[in-house]
Amino acid sequence: MAGAVIENLSGRKLGVLCTALLVVLLTCFLLGGLLAPKPSSSMAILGTICKDLDRRPGAWFQVWGIPNESKTCQMASSVEELMGSGISSEQVVFAFQMPYRRENSMFDFSRWQQNLIGVMQLDIDYDERYEMASNATLALDVRLGYKNKWDATEAWTELASSVEERQLDCQLDPGHKYRYNCELIPLFELGSLHHDFYLLNVRLPPDPNTGRNVDIGKLADVTLVAIFQNGGFTKIWVGMKTVFFPLVVVALVWFWRRVRSLPREPALIECMLLALGVTLSVLNLPLEYLTLGLDMPYMLLVTDIRQGVFYAVMLSFWLVFTGEHLVVADDCERNRLSAYWKHLSAVACGCISLFIFDMCERGVQLTNPFHSIWGTCVGTRLALGFIVLASVSAGLYFIFLMWMIVRVHLNIRLKAQALPAMSSVRRLHYQGIIYRFRFLMMATAVIAGMTVASFIIGRVAEGSWKWDEDISLEYTSAMLTGVYGMWNVYTLAVICLYAPSYKRWPSSALSGAAAAAAAADSQSEEIEFSRFAPANDEPSDLTSLTQFVRKTATD
Repeated sequence: MAGAVIENLSGRKLGVLCTALLVVLLTCFLLGGLLAPKPSSSMAILGTICKDLDRRPGAWFQVWGIPNESKTCQMASSVEELMGSGISSEQVVFAFQMPYRRENSMFDFSRWQQNLIGVMQLDIDYDERYEMASNATLALDVRLGYKNKWDATEAWTELASSVEERQLDCQLDPGHKYRYNCELIPLFELGSLHHDFYLLNVRLPPDPNTGRNVDIGKLADVTLVAIFQNGGFTKIWVGMKTVFFPLVVVALVWFWRRVRSLPREPALIECMLLALGVTLSVLNLPLEYLTLGLDMPYMLLVTDIRQGVFYAVMLSFWLVFTGEHLVVADDCERNRLSAYWKHLSAVACGCISLFIFDMCERGVQLTNPFHSIWGTCVGTRLALGFIVLASVSAGLYFIFLMWMIVRVHLNIRLKAQALPAMSSVRRLHYQGIIYRFRFLMMATAVIAGMTVASFIIGRVAEGSWKWDEDISLEYTSAMLTGVYGMWNVYTLAVICLYAPSYKRWPSSALSGAAAAAAAADSQSEEIEFSRFAPANDEPSDLTSLTQFVRKTATD
């Protein structure tokens, strides 16, 4: 059989290929570490207290005007100032304009910033006259509007409005005996940042019948924390996608044309490589360019689905890749995907669970950005349970994969005991193949470890704004760009190295005494080599290494 490129590529060419891929990988890490800013930023906006004296339904209360506009908020200095003045709670509006004005300069959002998340922080003072109930229910009458720089009208366009309930979890601050320490309250999430300015109006209307907003204590201030992706990081990220997308597509087309040119059906590993390349190409597709001209509120959900499918295929590929080099009793069936149904079922269960969780959160937010599964005690426990379960599953998968890789190395070491009985030509051939394969398996283990680590850190970092725990995570740009570049470099490497080779071994270029010696060696060890070949020597194996390690259970 011709084998794969990894078996027949000369050492010099293999060194050049590996060096080029390592340079690309190092460049990805340097792009994130030296050029890109941190992935996301946040701004804390103190709510401006506005008085709605005329009880105007549908009115917008803005803090300051965009050039040539006037503010529409009759401000009060504090909530305490309004107490006893005859103004009801329904007439108090907390206004937040995003982004805020700094040093009398008006800033605006850029579409490169991609998304916007709002988290609310309540400052509640301790007062014996206003006792706070345990797990008090907070009702928020919220409206979110937007405006662009070229809009001539003073009217804000409503993006979404809703009445949402959140559970207050506050404890008296030991360092400040007259103020409660309350957990952050997730408020809204926008999958696209398509407009220049956003305005949020929040009311806290009391309802004695249901107890909402009744026993929440003495409210002093409301702060909105707005989190958004940095535009500079997005440009680096999309630039990497723009470069990697055509490279992976070209390599994938070249690989599959070579596979289809063989007089046999594609092997299982080759089909898995095709699936891995296709899903990576879909992930590399720079759809972010469309958000610069189109409003795509579903972009976050699409990105999660693309990345989830890639995770599923990549994890499945690693299981099949290691499993194809193991000695098991059912070797004749290892070239079928059904032989790995137990392993792949676990991966499928985990990915489907994450997909359901994502649809319950970001899927619903397509119609109501104020919806949050973190808004209730049950939802918070469920969300934390999903994060913990996903993180534990990822860790267990990594342990299982390492166990399979160790078994593969032990298997190859056992089979290598027959190498001294072979001729020098054949022995050197297999020694080179084994060395290259071991190196590739070590690279797979490192990449799997970094992928699992980035997955766990990403899940925790995403939820760190939505539950109040003292967790400080710096998910740096170098980690993001490096891991993403690592996926592309690894996929390009396995596609190129496991493509069918057109070379034959022994080489027909040998002549004279060398050719005669090679032929004599081949005939003398035909019986020895047959011990390591499958009983049905069909041209279905991807590499001669798979034939070498597949020794039947009855042998």
